[in-house]
Amino acid sequence: MTRFNTQLVHGLPVNDNNTGAVNPPIYNSSTYAYESVDKMPRWDYARSGNPTRDFLERQIAQLEHGTRGFAFASGLAAIHAVLSIFKPGDRIVVGKNIYGGTYSLFNEYFAERGIAFEPVDTADYDALDAAIAGRSRTSIDGEPLGATTPAKAVYFEVLTNPLLQVNNVNRIAAVAHRHGAIAIVDNTFVTPYLQRPLDLGADVVIHSATKYLAGHSEVTAGLVVVLDDEIGRKIYFAQNRFGGVLAPAECNDVRRGIQTLALRMDRQQANAQAIAEYLLVHPLIKTVNYPGVAGDRNRILAENGLKGFGGVLSFEVVPGIDPGIVLDNLKIFRLAVSLGAVESLAELPCRMTHFELPKEERLKVGITDELIRLAVGIEDAADLIEDLGQALDTAYEAYLQDHAGADVFGQLSAGLFA
Repeated sequence: MTRFNTQLVHGLPVNDNNTGAVNPPIYNSSTYAYESVDKMPRWDYARSGNPTRDFLERQIAQLEHGTRGFAFASGLAAIHAVLSIFKPGDRIVVGKNIYGGTYSLFNEYFAERGIAFEPVDTADYDALDAAIAGRSRTSIDGEPLGATTPAKAVYFEVLTNPLLQVNNVNRIAAVAHRHGAIAIVDNTFVTPYLQRPLDLGADVVIHSATKYLAGHSEVTAGLVVVLDDEIGRKIYFAQNRFGGVLAPAECNDVRRGIQTLALRMDRQQANAQAIAEYLLVHPLIKTVNYPGVAGDRNRILAENGLKGFGGVLSFEVVPGIDPGIVLDNLKIFRLAVSLGAVESLAELPCRMTHFELPKEERLKVGITDELIRLAVGIEDAADLIEDLGQALDTAYEAYLQDHAGADVFGQLSAGLFA
């Protein structure tokens, strides 16, 4: 049996041709000929299946140690297909800190169609147990709703976006299973290189393959992997009937990106660690959110079944420093949403990736107006640190100009140590 790095390069053969091509072909055919009326072909119509897509779906199932994989046109399309297996009246417990697009899909689409969502701190296992069991239900705005039936699922991110809080898949899945619920895990920030949630008890794994798996900011894609055949059947039905499938050329883009996943992520993690350590001692930085500088690194990895913390981090500037000036003056980091690509990106969550959350919800989970998120690429770490340094210097100079004659040191110190 091959090991992970070999699986990244080779995947599982689809046995679709005899040309000897090193790379799987891209099949840009919408339909496939029947040999006869009585013989159903392996592929008949591209929405239902395609050899290029089959290769990618088999490969992600192999990498995540699942039984079946599915490729979609985006990460949100993948989440939509997974949530479509639930019925009106079902209840889903959701980690309180999730991507803004996911929040919107849940609360502005599925909630209107009869599915109830209850936010909870997934690191508080007593609160999680009560929420899944239906003993202590709260609405999205925190108002108590009283006892109800047990939840059908718990949905959470391994590393939360954008605060990088670590969720323990094993413990959360165990709580879910105790009450007959399934555990749905967004593994985008971590990838199967750093953790395989299905091995830790999760039932469904979702990826925005746009990010680390594809890795080059050139394709939008989503992937799902399941363990249970019945769940897989329902997700395939949604994939086939909704039709949000990933096109063959884009499947190949993701496949090609997966081949270098380990190499890219090793560099991205090393760069993120170096940047986090630099920001941790910078006088204009109030907080740094990256598990690699949050305590005993090895203990956090071991307790959560992780091999690393990925290439995303976030930080808050001290009060008075304008995060917009920092972002607008970066030269190497590009001001853009998304993450996981070879180039480094920076963004302001309150206005960009998490604008869908009402301000009170953002502040409740810690997404302040001063929070900046970095998606670290594979550039030279020294260049990235110098870029951040000069942008912070520019923001500080702007602060000095705006507060000429004031007790600048005292004000900044008050903000720093508040």
